[in-house]
Amino acid sequence: MSPDHRSDALSSDTHPFLRAATAGLRHHMRALTVQTSVGESVPPADRHHLDSLHAHLTALHRLLDQIAERSRPERPASGRHLATAHARVWQAADAVHAAFHLLPTPSPGGSDCHPQRLPEGPLVLTICQRHLAASHAIRRTTTAADLAAPAS
Repeated sequence: MSPDHRSDALSSDTHPFLRAATAGLRHHMRALTVQTSVGESVPPADRHHLDSLHAHLTALHRLLDQIAERSRPERPASGRHLATAHARVWQAADAVHAAFHLLPTPSPGGSDCHPQRLPEGPLVLTICQRHLAASHAIRRTTTAADLAAPAS
């Protein structure tokens, strides 16, 4: 049997960690939806929330990069679409990183991202280091024109 014609039973057992990550995101979304529907005041996203979301996006970004690279030689059209998805996920991670730095911080100037020196505090250090690594990866494979192109 070719890999394209796997049974549903086999495909449901593949990639359990992706399924778990997706389930976690769905659970989080449902929890926010339930709080809103019962009239509870849901606080806006905080820095920890955006840091976690940024971690998911950059992990997805790396995964799409690997899948696109493996798909291009055998299936160029599919590889191109995956490369476009890779660029769009980068744009989402970049927007979340920017939003993180616009949220209030406990100390004045504590959320500034300074590539020439270490950022203030552990949370900012984590998101900025992660973002810097992702930006190096996107620059390796994507041009500025690719990032500016409208979604197709």
